[in-house]
Amino acid sequence: MRFTRDHRLLFIGDSVTDSGRDREDPTSLGDGYVRMIAEALPSPATVVNKGVNGHRVHDLEARWATDVLALAPSVVTVLIGINDTWRRYDRGLLSPVPEFEASLDRVLTLADERCAARLFVMTPFLLPARPEQETWFEDLTPRTDAVLRTATAHGATVVRTDLELARAAEVYGAGAIAPDGVHPSPLGHRVIARAWLAAAAADGRSPRACEGGSTSSERL
Repeated sequence: MRFTRDHRLLFIGDSVTDSGRDREDPTSLGDGYVRMIAEALPSPATVVNKGVNGHRVHDLEARWATDVLALAPSVVTVLIGINDTWRRYDRGLLSPVPEFEASLDRVLTLADERCAARLFVMTPFLLPARPEQETWFEDLTPRTDAVLRTATAHGATVVRTDLELARAAEVYGAGAIAPDGVHPSPLGHRVIARAWLAAAAADGRSPRACEGGSTSSERL
């Protein structure tokens, strides 16, 4: 994809996307992969970070109208799912995969129909840091499959974050990529940013220019 100053790129998800952004400052991009992508873009697109720590897919759906549709983005990138798995194991809060998949389908449908946005979907990931995290895959693997099905159904560009981080962990060690198994280190964020940029470069489609919407996001 080729981006211009008329394009608005919106990233939404949980703490991996949030990455310490200042929610009182709409220009804040955090210190993670969203900022790295913004700094690497060869053109002056607008970049918006709407990640929120701890969110699951139903949280995204609850704020979709204000945090996505109201900004009329040209490109929407979604990274969600690990908290839907994590909360099962630390708090006993269930997020059944069929309900998760239906919720993700609804928000992607709205982004497509209301904004005609190009869609990027990143896969959730886990690099177990503790033995008990190995059991999380019984929940995360079918959830990742649901993410892939939904992304394919919507013609989204898929970024296999899980595979890219696993490859990096083989080289550098899992602890160097995500010390707690979930939250990336600066190196882990660079891996994610590079994966997104590679996917965007390989996608020959042109996003539409943003129309309407209000944002005070950062201009690059």
